Amino acid sequence: MTKSVFAVAHSHWDHEWYFTQEDADMILIENLDYLIETLEENPEFPSYTFDGQSSVIDKYLKIRPENKKRIEKLIADRRLFVGPWYTQTDALLGKTESVIRNLLYGVKQTQALGHTMAIGYAPDIFGIHAYFPSIYKRFGLKWAIFQRGVYNDQVSSNLNFNWQAPNGEVIPANNIFFGYGPGKFLSADDAYIKTRLKPILDELSRRNQHTDNLLLPAGGDQVLINRHFPKTIAELNRLLPDYDIKLTDYETFMQATWQHHHFPKTIEGELVAGQKSRIHNTCRSTRYDIKNLNFQVEDLLLNELEPLCTIGSQFGIKFPQNWLDQIWRKVFESQAHNGIGASNSDDANHDIVVRLTSALRQIKDLINMVKRQLTAAISKQTQLEDIVVLFNTNIREEHYQRSIVLFTHHKDFTLKTMNDEPLAYSILHQDELDGGKVIVVTAGGEQEKSVPPYYRTEILVEDIKLPAMGFTTLQVQDGVAGQCDHQSAIKAQVIENEFYKVSFDDDQHLRLQNKQTRQAIDDPFYFDDQADGGDSFDYSPISGDQAKLINEPVLIDVTKSARRQVMRLEFKAQLPASLNQTADARSEAVKDFVIKTTLVLDQGERHLKVEHDVDNHIKDHRVRVHWHTGVKNMSENYADQGFSLLTRKSTNSHEATWQTEGFVEKPKSIFVFESMIALFDDESHFSLHSGMLKEYQPYPDTHTLALTLFRSNGLLGRDDLAWRPGRASGINNMVVPTPDGQMLQQMHFAYTVEFGLKSIDSQQAFKQSDAIYTKTDFYQNQSLNSYLNRIDRFQIPKLKADVPAHFSLLHSQNENLFFAALKQGWNGGVVLRLFNPTNDAQPINLKTSEAIQRTRVVDLKEDPVGEFKEGQLLAAKDYITLKFN
Repeated sequence: MTKSVFAVAHSHWDHEWYFTQEDADMILIENLDYLIETLEENPEFPSYTFDGQSSVIDKYLKIRPENKKRIEKLIADRRLFVGPWYTQTDALLGKTESVIRNLLYGVKQTQALGHTMAIGYAPDIFGIHAYFPSIYKRFGLKWAIFQRGVYNDQVSSNLNFNWQAPNGEVIPANNIFFGYGPGKFLSADDAYIKTRLKPILDELSRRNQHTDNLLLPAGGDQVLINRHFPKTIAELNRLLPDYDIKLTDYETFMQATWQHHHFPKTIEGELVAGQKSRIHNTCRSTRYDIKNLNFQVEDLLLNELEPLCTIGSQFGIKFPQNWLDQIWRKVFESQAHNGIGASNSDDANHDIVVRLTSALRQIKDLINMVKRQLTAAISKQTQLEDIVVLFNTNIREEHYQRSIVLFTHHKDFTLKTMNDEPLAYSILHQDELDGGKVIVVTAGGEQEKSVPPYYRTEILVEDIKLPAMGFTTLQVQDGVAGQCDHQSAIKAQVIENEFYKVSFDDDQHLRLQNKQTRQAIDDPFYFDDQADGGDSFDYSPISGDQAKLINEPVLIDVTKSARRQVMRLEFKAQLPASLNQTADARSEAVKDFVIKTTLVLDQGERHLKVEHDVDNHIKDHRVRVHWHTGVKNMSENYADQGFSLLTRKSTNSHEATWQTEGFVEKPKSIFVFESMIALFDDESHFSLHSGMLKEYQPYPDTHTLALTLFRSNGLLGRDDLAWRPGRASGINNMVVPTPDGQMLQQMHFAYTVEFGLKSIDSQQAFKQSDAIYTKTDFYQNQSLNSYLNRIDRFQIPKLKADVPAHFSLLHSQNENLFFAALKQGWNGGVVLRLFNPTNDAQPINLKTSEAIQRTRVVDLKEDPVGEFKEGQLLAAKDYITLKFN
């Protein structure tokens, strides 16, 4: 029987890679000019797909605004397919909410242009998010098409299957088994047909046993539309009688294939197999600079700025949507798969750093503006000059756990509630600052006047409960001694709080003890250093190189106060400075390598805070911290992705046979996580929480967990790696030096750990992870110092509205539900996204302010799908988007 081959002409567009955005944009304009002209002049060329992203149209219209109507007609007529993405994002290195926003901007923009491609199209991203089937469906998309992540046997008989998310939602999907370029060089040449095209079509036929429809993507990276495709295909149909090839689009293929066929296979969850297509697992630890910047931007943007602006809008502060649009586009451009994955040139990486730094500055300025306006209005309303407002941007009441910086005239001061109740606090650090001089204009000319000195004090306040999604106010009484103590260095080798105790003995050994369960872990963590003979895409060990253990800490000091105890340690080793010239061994020259480690225990906190600081002078190496977990059965590990914990096997059954099975990269049990890793069995648990670090590896035999701090590598593109045989990825026959990728700089790493003798559930794990993100902040109404925030020196308009000293916008009364986003809706109103990571349905009980009159359920496009009923259930591992008016 004749097979129908749906050939889809397309271009895959990288915004930056071994080239810069300027390079890509210059080619883009020429490419799209030619594409528009070709489609308009050649009706026999039915359509062209431009990579499922709308940002290319944004860029084009900035240079060719006069062509907007031509673009809109082609899109509306289904001749040019764009969207649903804004950029082809990396699915696993940003927060899930960033992925959702990327689609939101892409869908809204392409709808306005005339049509959104109804396919979750991800041709080249390095691993596929488990919740994509659900996210796609809630954007109104009908199908999914992707290349990477499946094992060969999963698609041995059908490249079409049902793909299921952890919350049970399913979407029809197709795996482009040969990638997005098998038809790139379509030709009627006899040799090409026999050696390339016919074998591909035959293999596609074998892997499509329930349909006669075959999908043949015909494109590649930054390609120009091939005007000869219609004639070439007509000739191929004459030469290949067993195949009927038609030039078409992805939507037409999926509609025709799924309309009358049933595909029995269901594939669940994340797709990260590297058998047919490379996943580049270890790019997650490349170029820590942009990974850390991305974390800071997402953390402040999602967990503070948007909720804070939503709170401010209740009092007349204009929601800064245009600024947020700018910021989000910088994020989307930085999170494109080659970008945030760090498989890029130094020039491209520099641009990402600049872009994210710019976004971070804008975010901090906007946060400062809102806090300052609200605080000034509260000061006016309460008729109190010296106040501190504490903000909480979480949906539940929080206990304030962050330090506060105060400026006072005097060394002594008292902190009080609005009910005049004094609050105890610990002084972490205090400096006397020179007041400087001011210029006074007199009739006799300008005169300098000295300003008295003042004090900058960092304090940790006793437990203060903050209202949900709101703020409360404290008074500062300057010059009156308060109930305080000081963080002071003491001669001790122990720190502890109610839950944990860390001790250091004279033999340079640490012990971490859970005081409630009496479980103890000796030498709880150490570091290892290994040579990296790979490139920016992939880590590669060097034959014969043994890991250098860095496991002999030196105690620097211990400081204590009533609310915080801190132990500082130093780990030192001599390491080879780099690889030798042939890159097959380490150099003989050595340098000192120091890891400064800080352990912090705060009163009331059920976790140990850990910080590592490194000034790296070593090239071509990977540094990891290993934690002894106390968990005996580590056959499975758990990590968050989206809205629940994923269960992963800690060992890969293919690792011993990967080469004979034809894997294109070694299937190491190295995983990526969004914010937490959890290990537990029937007796004990261990969890690690971080947003800035992304890569881990469990070791069941030794009951340890390795967290990669960073990789140092100076090349983009290298052939024949130990874990990645064959060609370099993407840029064949070219090696791009990337000296900045060696990360010869100071780096800071932070995370928290928790362990105990009893198991934990997903609610407890998410609650702990929730605590590490920025959801509390402060602002002092003062005039002594205008340098803590850069724009405090400048005047801004004051609010006309009355602002109370205490306010809550909304409060979730179910602690099993968590907050993903709170922002202004696309068409007004307030949008809240909640999720339930537990294994049971949970009631949604919300207490809202009087300003909220109506609550509706909306989809991810923020279009209404039904009324919200108080107490309605949110299914296990599910999420919901609500809109308030």
